[in-house]
Amino acid sequence: MVDSVIDGTRGVLYPARMPQFHRLPPPDAAAELVGWFWIPEWDIDPGRTSRQHIVAFPALNLVVERSGVELVGAATTASYRDLTGRGWAVGAMLRPASAAALTTEPATLLDTSTSFDAPDLYAAVSRAMEAGGDHRHADAVRAFTSWLVARVGEISPVARQANEMSTILMGDDSITRAEDVAARLSMSLRTLQRLAHRHVGLPPAAMIRRRRLQEAAQRIREHPGADLAAIAAELGYADHAHLTNDFRTVLGVTPRSYRSARG
Repeated sequence: MVDSVIDGTRGVLYPARMPQFHRLPPPDAAAELVGWFWIPEWDIDPGRTSRQHIVAFPALNLVVERSGVELVGAATTASYRDLTGRGWAVGAMLRPASAAALTTEPATLLDTSTSFDAPDLYAAVSRAMEAGGDHRHADAVRAFTSWLVARVGEISPVARQANEMSTILMGDDSITRAEDVAARLSMSLRTLQRLAHRHVGLPPAAMIRRRRLQEAAQRIREHPGADLAAIAAELGYADHAHLTNDFRTVLGVTPRSYRSARG
C-alpha cells in the first residue's frame, strides 16, 4: 500500500469542517491497485453549503456517487467542492498500476475529470450504499474491488515499477530530488519521467512538491505553535520563504494565514 497507516485527514485542509468521512484500506486483492478507498457522506441543511478544501494526492481517483461515475485526474493546485443536500461518494485513490486500464493519457486529466462509463460498477456500489446499515461501506468497497480487479487484469512488471516509484516519491520524506528516485530504481531520470507521465500524469518533481506541501499543512494544523522556519527546514525547503511561496502558489494562502484559519 502507499501508506502503512491511513491518515484520515492528510490532504484535507480543514478537517474540522468535514462531514462524515472515512478512509478504508483496500482488500488484499486490490492492494496493488488502490491506495485507499474514501467515503464521504453528508446531509446539509436546506439552504446551506459545506465547502470542502482539498490538496489532493498526486494520483487518479475513480469516484462513484449518485450522479454517476467519474475519473478524476491528478491535481496541481488546491481544489474545493461545495456540498449541498444529502449525498455520498465512494472513491478509490488509484495506485499507478491501475492507470493503464482506465486511461491512455492521464496527463490530459490534470486538474479536471471526465465521466466514466462503468454501469456495472455504478449499480453495485450504489446498491451497497443505498441499502444503508453498518456494513454499507465494507460492501461498497468489496463491490468496487471486484470490478476493478476484473477491469485491470494481470499487472505488468512496468506497472509494478510505477507503483514502487509512487511509494518512494510519496512515502519517503528523505527524497527531495527526482534523481534520487531514479538512482534507487536503477533507471535514468528520463525513464523515471516517462513512467510518471504514463501512470500518474505528473512529473516526479511535482509529486515530491505535493508530498512536502501536504506534510507541511498537516504539521502546521496539528502543531500550531511550531516554528515555520523549522518545518521548512525539516521538509527540505530552502528556507521559510520557499515554503511560503509554495503555500501561496498552490493553496492561495500563506502558512500563517492557514494556521489561523485551520479550524
